[in-house]
Amino acid sequence: MKKIAWLVAGAMAGGVLTLSMQALADKEASPLPLNELRTFAEVFSLIKQSYVEPVTDKKLIDEAIKGMLTGLDPHSDYMDAEEFKELREGTQGEFGGLGIEIGAEDGLVKVVSPIEDTPAQKAGIKSGDLIIKIDDTPVRGLSLNDAVKKMRGKPGSKVTLTIARKNEAKPLVFTLARAIIKTKSVKYRMLEPGYGYVRIAQFQEHTAEDLAAGLQKLYQENKQPLKGLVLDLRDDPGGLLNGAVGVAAAFLPKDKLVVYTEGRTPDAKMRLTATLQNYARQNGTDPLAKLPLAVRSVPLAVLVNGGSASASEIVAGALQDHKRAVLVGTQTFGKGSVQSILPLGTQGGIKLTTARYFTPSGRSIQAKGITPDVAAEDATLTAADQALRVREADLENHLANPNGDDKPAKAAKPTAKPLPAPAAPESKDKAPDTPETGAPRAQNPRSDYQLSQALNVLKVQQILQKNEN
Repeated sequence: MKKIAWLVAGAMAGGVLTLSMQALADKEASPLPLNELRTFAEVFSLIKQSYVEPVTDKKLIDEAIKGMLTGLDPHSDYMDAEEFKELREGTQGEFGGLGIEIGAEDGLVKVVSPIEDTPAQKAGIKSGDLIIKIDDTPVRGLSLNDAVKKMRGKPGSKVTLTIARKNEAKPLVFTLARAIIKTKSVKYRMLEPGYGYVRIAQFQEHTAEDLAAGLQKLYQENKQPLKGLVLDLRDDPGGLLNGAVGVAAAFLPKDKLVVYTEGRTPDAKMRLTATLQNYARQNGTDPLAKLPLAVRSVPLAVLVNGGSASASEIVAGALQDHKRAVLVGTQTFGKGSVQSILPLGTQGGIKLTTARYFTPSGRSIQAKGITPDVAAEDATLTAADQALRVREADLENHLANPNGDDKPAKAAKPTAKPLPAPAAPESKDKAPDTPETGAPRAQNPRSDYQLSQALNVLKVQQILQKNEN
């Protein structure tokens, strides 16, 4: 018997997902713990006989399965048939809901980050917000999947979220209209002549080819090779693993190692390189075929922050290890585990943590994250806002870092004095967004300190390169 296994890192809170075939027939089953099962049967019988209200067998079994999985770590969970379907829809880049990436914390639900251009972001929901009630239902005790299920619904219908926010005396109440969430994976624009900007909001099925198309248009618009490129992975919660490998492959030499995983079973051990077979879509075509050759050598600065998780950490870690890019920003989320999603016949599936992933140099990201080369805080955030950032290490029952290092390292300080923030081209900043470019997260280096620092890093590289020549 064969079952489809989806590898996913995250529970709506930053993900890495890929499709693989997993043969389960030849795996030897572990002996059942009879004494513990007798205790389970006894509790089951007592509930059926004595609970204040009648309870169906299905509800008891479902809740037992959920408890068994959610007690392991923040990302293992049970999904019914509807939840399983919604997970599949989310990887296609379109689903119905509010647009919030969430994580579990002490029996409650925390916002990791709102997705761009969604009802949640437009309403003002922030990273670190604690959801305490969905409509009239208290959130405490709900699994992440149950919380997601309650927030999703028919487009146009409304849902009320009651949120606790640090430094707010009273809970905040938001009434949002559900919408079809169409997350645009890649957005791009010219910052100024010679310097391009690409933002990846989430890694999806078409991310690699969208990136290639965007870079091609940037080179056409610039009419000559770029002097530098900013790759913005801030608040990118993750997504498809082959999309992450494809993005890394766009900037790395062929066959370079991007990421590897370690687990207990043979199928949990993978080595993914910048090779077509590791990022190609199901039709087998190369999404990077039309990528300008100069992209593989263009000076690159990568923006990261506490909302950069899983797939975005894989890309950032690979580019940093291979000394292909300078990372600018703040410590990343630290989501370094892989979940296998295994279908259960026609009754949904389970999401089970089966491996940890590592950067090419052997660094584990789990509960630590990626440390940027140049530290640059978000100038728009107050100290209180930054304190609200929730990371993997903050989640209850999170997996430990296998190297015994769960503390974020201190970011390296810039080795050169930053240049003044560059002026943005007037016509570009005032022009409305087009369907091709969308609305980038940060449009103006003048108002985005981290972006200005990334641009400065690229300009310093240009100066050093000229001096060497």
